[in-house]
Amino acid sequence: MAELLALADSDAQQRWDALRLSYTETQGLPALREAVAAVHYSSIRADQLVVAAPQELALLAPGDRVVCTVPGYQSLYEVAASLGCEVVPWRLRSAADGSLAFRMEDAEALIGGAHPPKLVVVNSPHNPSGFQFSQGEWQRLVELCRSAGAYLFSDEMYRWLELDSAARLPAAADAYEQGISLTGCSKATGGPGLRIGWVATRDAALLGRILELKDYTTICSSAPSEVLALIMLRNWDALVQQRLAIIRTNLDALDAFFERWRHVFAWRRPAAGTVAFPRLTTDEPIETWCAQLVEETGVLLMPSTVYGQPECTAEGRFRLGFGRTNMPEVLAHLEAWLEQRYPAERAAAAGS
Repeated sequence: MAELLALADSDAQQRWDALRLSYTETQGLPALREAVAAVHYSSIRADQLVVAAPQELALLAPGDRVVCTVPGYQSLYEVAASLGCEVVPWRLRSAADGSLAFRMEDAEALIGGAHPPKLVVVNSPHNPSGFQFSQGEWQRLVELCRSAGAYLFSDEMYRWLELDSAARLPAAADAYEQGISLTGCSKATGGPGLRIGWVATRDAALLGRILELKDYTTICSSAPSEVLALIMLRNWDALVQQRLAIIRTNLDALDAFFERWRHVFAWRRPAAGTVAFPRLTTDEPIETWCAQLVEETGVLLMPSTVYGQPECTAEGRFRLGFGRTNMPEVLAHLEAWLEQRYPAERAAAAGS
C-alpha cells in the first residue's frame, strides 16, 4: 500500500486525502474510466466503460448458445451454464511437439456452423496454458463472430504480460463492434486485493443493460479501491515492467529446473501471463501426485482434474503459477521432494 501511494500524483493524492467512504458512481469514478480508456484502448471512450460489471448476466438468457475456451477460469463458462445456456467447449489441443493451442479449425466448426452462438468467450493470454492467439488468428476470430452475428467476450486479465510486446493483441472492444473486453488490476499490475476490474464495449444497448443490472446488484465499487486503481493506471507501464521483470527471472529459473528434471516433466515456456501447464510424464495419477506434494511440502500445484477436461488429465498436466518473487524458495522445496521421490531419474538426468 505504501509503495503504491508513493506513486500518486498530486491529483490522486488529493483524492485519497479527501476520500469519503460513501457511495460512488455506478459506472465508476470518471477519472478512473478516463485513465483506463487512455491506457488500454484505441477507440473506447470513458463513457463506454463500466467498472466492476455483471456483463454475462446482462447479455444471456436461457437457451442461448455459448462457445467458450476450456479449460479456464470457471466463471467464464459456469455463469452461462447457471443461466440455462447451452455451453459448447472450444477445447485446448496438444500438438506433437507438446505445444498447446486453441485451433482455428475448431473455431470454424463451432462458430461458423449451422447453429451459430450468441456469445463466444475467450481468454487470451490464456489461463492456465499461457497460450496466446496470433494476430492473424485474432483477426480471423473477429471475422467469424461478425459473420455469425455473435458477441465476442474476451477475458484480457493477462494482457500486457506478453514476453514479446509486439505480440500483444488489440482489445476485443477495439477490434470488433460487438466485442466486450474484461480487464482489471489483478494480474498485470499485481493488485488483486483492490477487486477492481472493468468492461469495455462499443455496444451502447448492452452497456445500458449492464448499468441497469449493476444498479440492482453491486450498485457501485469501493471508493478507496477506485482511487488506488487510478494511481495504478497512471503508473501502468512502470508497474507492468516490474511484473515482467519478476516473470522473466522466474521463467529462467523454471527453464533450468525443468531441464534438470526432463525425465519427469515435459515443459514449454508460455508466451504470456503468469501461469503454465506442464506435464508430469511418469504416468502417476496427477491428482494424487499433487495432493502428496502439497501435503508433504506445502507447495501447491493445481492438478488438471479440477478443470473437468479428460484430455488434460490424461496428459498429466498441472497448473503452475510463477508471478511471485518467492520462486527460488518454492523450487528449492519442490526439488528436495523430487530428489527423494525420483533418485533414479535424477541420476539419469545428471549422467546424460
